[in-house]
Amino acid sequence: MSRDTPSRVRDALDAIEKCCNYSQLAKTDPRLTAMAEDAIERNLQVLGESLNHLPTEVTDQFPEVPWAQIRGFRNLLVHQYFIIDTSIIEDIVANHLPLLEDALRQVVQP
Repeated sequence: MSRDTPSRVRDALDAIEKCCNYSQLAKTDPRLTAMAEDAIERNLQVLGESLNHLPTEVTDQFPEVPWAQIRGFRNLLVHQYFIIDTSIIEDIVANHLPLLEDALRQVVQP
């Protein structure tokens, strides 16, 4: 079953929101850090997969977003998970997801 662009964008926005929520959870309760990291990685996979299916008409509107790197990172998470450092995940959530979220919100609310 194929999903349309608005559905893919909503999937991506949901994944971003979950990543941010899980990141905060890990900071408030250290006992949950490992679970939160797993949940963030899973949602980054969903994010990368949903963005992989966006048409170029959408992605070309936001050249400041590193679409290819996001898609590539999804592949690393899935296929080369053993090389991922948690500091990279933390950096992505804190510094890169906000830019992506802003761009995606413009797609669903022009």
